[in-house]
Amino acid sequence: MPNKSAIKLITAEISALESLLETIDDSFDHAMSLIASCSGKTIVVGIGKSGHVGNKMAATFASLGTPAFFIHAGDAAHGDLGMIANEDVCILISYSGQSDELLDILKPIRRIGADTIAITGNPDSALAKQSDFHLDIGVRSEADPLGFAPTSSSTATLVLGDALAIAVMETRGFKEKDFADIHPGGVLGKKLLLTVDQIFHKGEEIPLIDKDIKIQDALLIISEKGLGFTGIVNDSGSLIGIITDGDIRRGFEKGGEDLFNMTAEHLMTDSPKRIAANTLAIKALEIMEEHSITSLFVHETEDPEKLCGVIHIHDLLNTGI
Repeated sequence: MPNKSAIKLITAEISALESLLETIDDSFDHAMSLIASCSGKTIVVGIGKSGHVGNKMAATFASLGTPAFFIHAGDAAHGDLGMIANEDVCILISYSGQSDELLDILKPIRRIGADTIAITGNPDSALAKQSDFHLDIGVRSEADPLGFAPTSSSTATLVLGDALAIAVMETRGFKEKDFADIHPGGVLGKKLLLTVDQIFHKGEEIPLIDKDIKIQDALLIISEKGLGFTGIVNDSGSLIGIITDGDIRRGFEKGGEDLFNMTAEHLMTDSPKRIAANTLAIKALEIMEEHSITSLFVHETEDPEKLCGVIHIHDLLNTGI
């Protein structure tokens, strides 16, 4: 049996997000436009659980190309206001909208000249009324049985922050390449930056045979190159087919030793899949999975007819993508 408390809380939080949908209005568009056109930084300010949400909100903005950071409201009153400049936008988060720590620094922020956006659950609060723009999360009660612990309010605020960050990203025209530029590390960086030409086999490592070569000799080339296949070229050197060790095994099961007297052209699969050298490695893996194959021939980026290498699925898996 599912835990009743868990089901009740999750249901309440879903209801809170549905309430958030109803509060999205022109104020959201104004706030989004303010951040998108900001020539400075987006600074998120909060305290307590709102501070934790604000920290994540700032990180999301930054990861999507909007320069942003978080300031703890308590630290702001003791010198960190110096991080704020008049070209910045400050997002102040307080569910009640009455947090003394935020109200105490609101006037200094306005004196500095930064624009202010309040995120609260109380449109009539001092913070909501004294900020340039107010975003209402629409939550009027928490999901916990006591009604005190930040649950529904923090969830709605987190989602609203994500919505703001994504809307700003789209307005600014932030694309996949921009995302890759600021996420170079780890598996994510590899998925966004690693291209086929960084890991493919080239030169003498490319398994290739003439179409008139006997299957027996083709098998020797496949074994020598160690990739489990060989490409087939015509008299002019153009790639026309592929034979895998599996093709030979299945052919031997059907035709016996007579198979070895056949030429590569008789057993090959026509028109093997190709990919441009500058293609992302993750795209190569997707193509292999889509067509249930383990290798791709690689052609020059500017010349689809000029073969320059091959890539095997093991090459991709070894990168960790």
